[in-house]
Amino acid sequence: TVQTNITTRIIRPMYSSPPLHGARLATVLLTDPELNAEWRTELKVMADRIISMREQLVAALVAKGQLLHTWKHISDQIGMFAFTGLNPQQVDKMLDEHGIYLTKDGRMSMAGMKPADVSVVADAIIKVTA
Repeated sequence: TVQTNITTRIIRPMYSSPPLHGARLATVLLTDPELNAEWRTELKVMADRIISMREQLVAALVAKGQLLHTWKHISDQIGMFAFTGLNPQQVDKMLDEHGIYLTKDGRMSMAGMKPADVSVVADAIIKVTA
């Protein structure tokens, strides 16, 4: 217990008082006009890429004949994750049979998807929803 108390005293301030470098970096990015413009450009590129992955996945599902479900909800969403509508059993099949990870509630990382993944993911979704 003495060791636990000492460790707690050392570790606690690290978690309770995060380092300042993140706040300092944010201040620089938000106050330097040139860096701010570059950062905003990079954010736009990343956001557009995620939107493109969503649109490509929906297009692949439709092109492959997956018409039993409407997939527009995937392209209508925003953010790094997409709610697919897959149930927990289908999510398990995506992992076990296709090596594709989703959260148990059916959310998929669109930020982690690459163009080469789209067809593979679409095929897996079709198989687990058939």
